[in-house]
Amino acid sequence: MSDETHPERPAIALPEEFRRVGAPLVSEEPVPQCPVCEGGSHHPYAEGYDYELMTCANRWRFVQCDACRHVWLHPRPAIAELSTIYPPHYYAYNYAAKISPIAVKAKQWLDRGKMRGIVGALGRPPRSYLDIGCGDGRFLKSMEALGVPKESNYGLELDERVVAPLREQGFQAFCERVEDCQRIPEGSLDLITMFHVIEHVDDPASVVRQAARWLAPGGIFAVETPNIDSLDARLFHETYWGGYHIPRHWNLFAADTLARLFSDQGLQPVATRYQTGHSFWMYSFHHSLRYGATPRPRMAKWFDPVGGFLPFLAGFTGFDKVRAALGAKTSAILMLARKPE
Repeated sequence: MSDETHPERPAIALPEEFRRVGAPLVSEEPVPQCPVCEGGSHHPYAEGYDYELMTCANRWRFVQCDACRHVWLHPRPAIAELSTIYPPHYYAYNYAAKISPIAVKAKQWLDRGKMRGIVGALGRPPRSYLDIGCGDGRFLKSMEALGVPKESNYGLELDERVVAPLREQGFQAFCERVEDCQRIPEGSLDLITMFHVIEHVDDPASVVRQAARWLAPGGIFAVETPNIDSLDARLFHETYWGGYHIPRHWNLFAADTLARLFSDQGLQPVATRYQTGHSFWMYSFHHSLRYGATPRPRMAKWFDPVGGFLPFLAGFTGFDKVRAALGAKTSAILMLARKPE
């Protein structure tokens, strides 16, 4: 293992705040092989703690593959600990109710533009659709407005409380993992989207492989995920980058490793677009202020994406929009891959 040839960095100390709240240690499981290329040689990349929710006191480590440069969490939380690291108050649950109505409207505007671009790349009106990690179904509803019938409009989510109302509305929504789902006919989907989900899965190759089976010839798979090759990722590389989302992000990509993941499963990358990442910027400053050498918790609250200072959210969003328009690699990658005709 190449860890032996890359000396360990000095360990980052557990912040005192974790001790005060009594954050527990959770069980771990090793992931010695690269999830993209299956290589066994890697070196330390970054480390840190659950700076957002303090669900555990473990010091987590990201490593980078010596062969393909993919970054993953090793070790990572055991599957039995998922209910601990994703507690009931996890911010993604009912996110819209926790942020400003102005921010909700702005996000809806950004989402509409993103979907227009994805549908345009398909080159034909979509007749069928799947959203992996469909949440409250907002993208299912937008695709229905574009003419996709509910009987061909699928959503996968891991919370039955979320998918049950969507099924009642007529959508094909199921509480299942991609790897386990047998309800979608192979070769039947024109478009699949997966927004900020692939970084959470344990085996991204199996997810892409299954998506490729579901796609019709010429169909598009669109994946959005944090970008480790961005300015904010470099500035806060050591521990505080918001895109790490420790310990819930298990795989982190740059454009080249994501393209390899697609290609290895028989899909052709056709477009790479860079998206805004205001939450990554804000969490990066929040973590460094709250847990840094001189903690400033009151100032850190201004940078919390959920309930923080709204002008900061707007400012970082605008900053990334301008940079993306100028060709910069921003905080999030949106890559589109096509199934060959």
